[in-house]
Amino acid sequence: MNICGIELKANNAILVVLKNSEYIDTKIKKIVIEDDEKQEDIRKFCNEFLDFLQTNQIEKVFIKKRGKKGAFSGGAVTFKMEGLIQLNPLCSVDLLSAQTISTFEKKNEINFPKELKKYQEQAYLTAFCNL
Repeated sequence: MNICGIELKANNAILVVLKNSEYIDTKIKKIVIEDDEKQEDIRKFCNEFLDFLQTNQIEKVFIKKRGKKGAFSGGAVTFKMEGLIQLNPLCSVDLLSAQTISTFEKKNEINFPKELKKYQEQAYLTAFCNL
């Protein structure tokens, strides 16, 4: 089963794919919305994301939740991206809290794959704690 872990940061969807707990080094590691106020950029993001799901045969997506209010709340663009990802017709999407991911990381010894970029670590943990 191919699963995708996603961390949404600023205008980036940072992506990691795992197949049966093995990290898959994909060509696309993040998808960006250039201008969230332009319909063509929103469509481009949607199309790139759907293409990513199909190309990598993703069966389930897990997104790291962002706070809705307070000092560590997510930006408006990240919530827009989350909605677009949740609307995909190809697979189901679940949200995971930062606390769940942090607890998993503390209870388990995590060895990040060498090919994994530093900025992908949270997306990797988001996917990995669902295996």
